[in-house]
Amino acid sequence: MTTPIRPRRSMLYVPGDKPRALEKAKTLECDAILFDLEDAVAPENKARAREGIADAVRAGGYGHRELILRVSAPDCAEDFALACALPLDGVLLPKVESAATVADAAARNPHPVWCMVETPLGVIRAAEIAGASDRLAGFVAGTNDLTKDLRARHTPARTPLLTALSLMVLAARAYGLAVIDGVHLDLDDLAGFEAACRQGVELGFDGKSLVHPNSIGIANRVFGPSPEEVARARAMVAAWEEARAQGLGVARIDGAMVEQLHVDDANRLIALADAIARR
Repeated sequence: MTTPIRPRRSMLYVPGDKPRALEKAKTLECDAILFDLEDAVAPENKARAREGIADAVRAGGYGHRELILRVSAPDCAEDFALACALPLDGVLLPKVESAATVADAAARNPHPVWCMVETPLGVIRAAEIAGASDRLAGFVAGTNDLTKDLRARHTPARTPLLTALSLMVLAARAYGLAVIDGVHLDLDDLAGFEAACRQGVELGFDGKSLVHPNSIGIANRVFGPSPEEVARARAMVAAWEEARAQGLGVARIDGAMVEQLHVDDANRLIALADAIARR
């Protein structure tokens, strides 16, 4: 692992023109806040939203939470001027479809760049986009826009999106990037939301993007390692270290063979659990 692991189990979109939401976000247990200047803000409210975000970030109080600004467009000068003026952890670009867009955003601001992958062309070019800049931090899946552009249907199992979601994960992992799953549409369907989170974990996503605070706890639990998983990971590492001390290239734990690749994954899980515990 070349960079410290940072929990990104839950990334909450917060509209920039909603002062109460900006203030409440300081008390929520999400890992990251996505200050939104795009879809959640009407065109006539963009200027007010920029002012609200600036005031909120400068006032502080967001603690450990990663602060990321979603700009209204990859070439919006006003949004990038705001990003340059604030102590943020990243800038999120909507509807990215080319490596050139990433390079331009990296030149426009000093913060890490995140990309929304939410169009068919963006998915097809995911690998090209992932390798566009060493300033790129990760992908966020835009599943609602993608479903619309595909003329697909929203289904509980998300079957129409599985190919696209897997391509995003493949591209992100090939270049060492984080990758965050898309939002869940039905805010009252917490069982369906949890199922989508579990599917996201199975696909390889690091966390979930959210539009309502009531889903933060579920995302944190599902995308975070359980105590049982951490205990097994620590036991696996201990067994491996004992085997190596004996000059062996493999170890056994609970009847299963343990090799270096299993230990690498166990160490990643332990690092994630430790990072969460430090909060």
